[in-house]
Amino acid sequence: MNSITRRTLLACAVSVGIAGFAPASLADDKITLRMSTPASETDQRSVALAEVFAPQVADFATYEPHYNGSLIAQGSELESIASGDLEMSIASAQELATFFPEFSIFATGYVHQDAAHQVAVFNDPLMDPFKKKVEDELGVKLLSVMYLGRRNVNLRQSKDELTVMKPEDLAGVNLRMPGSDAWQFLGKALGANPTPMSFTEIYTALSTGSVDGQDNPLPTVVDAKFYEVTKQVVLTSHLVDLNYIAFSKAVWDELTPEQQAAVQKAADDAAESGRQAQLKKEEDLVSFLREQGMDIYEPDLDAFRTHVQAQYVGSEFAASWPEGVLDKINALGN
Repeated sequence: MNSITRRTLLACAVSVGIAGFAPASLADDKITLRMSTPASETDQRSVALAEVFAPQVADFATYEPHYNGSLIAQGSELESIASGDLEMSIASAQELATFFPEFSIFATGYVHQDAAHQVAVFNDPLMDPFKKKVEDELGVKLLSVMYLGRRNVNLRQSKDELTVMKPEDLAGVNLRMPGSDAWQFLGKALGANPTPMSFTEIYTALSTGSVDGQDNPLPTVVDAKFYEVTKQVVLTSHLVDLNYIAFSKAVWDELTPEQQAAVQKAADDAAESGRQAQLKKEEDLVSFLREQGMDIYEPDLDAFRTHVQAQYVGSEFAASWPEGVLDKINALGN
């Protein structure tokens, strides 16, 4: 009901916003593209937009970024675009799923296989109905997909004590996962015993053995120093996370075809720049963690993918997925 209510209200906001929209202008007749994000200025997504996107649209637009949620509160960016109070944001599939439940498929375990697969899925015709609904009902155009990284399983035991190649190898392993039902479901689908726990408690729980492991991207393993209290990382890549570059459809419609092409290319180039930077960072962190004495290896990903997707089919989490879309997504993979 909450989703329906938000969508109904936003449909009104979109119609009002489009009807009364006039692009913000400067003396040079440039439009101002305000971009609001909860991320910091040094986040790879922020850097890519500032260093790649902004220069490419500078002839006709002034890019004005606002970081750390300083302009629009986190979680309210899409509504702000819909009402005409914002031009750009970086939106997650999870955020979009609060309006359109079918977007939950893009935030589900083993749906995206890697960064290249994310791009293939986003650019495939299967995405057209998703994009159209967001444009029609939210007034938001999804320009490109940004790669955030892969979540992996990080364990206290050494590889000699426990080698994880298939889901059954995680049986009995107490794996800290975020507390929501969706995250707990994913932990169970991986074969582990999911344990809800706040992020701030993880380090101590690992050091005392209250949990056997946790799941996070490699940058988090390093930043939180989990490598000090764990011995291995299993590169399960069970969630390949993403964001979308979200752009006001009302602003888009006011641009000339040449300007639209420039904005699209700038978004794609920025996404690619950020993608390569994040992939390089992950590669470097594998080397760093091995230098710390950790075992890092890849399990049987096909076995994990098959097992996890089987758990979702028929579950409440997959009820909103359009029929046949998961098969189409899988067919675009390796």
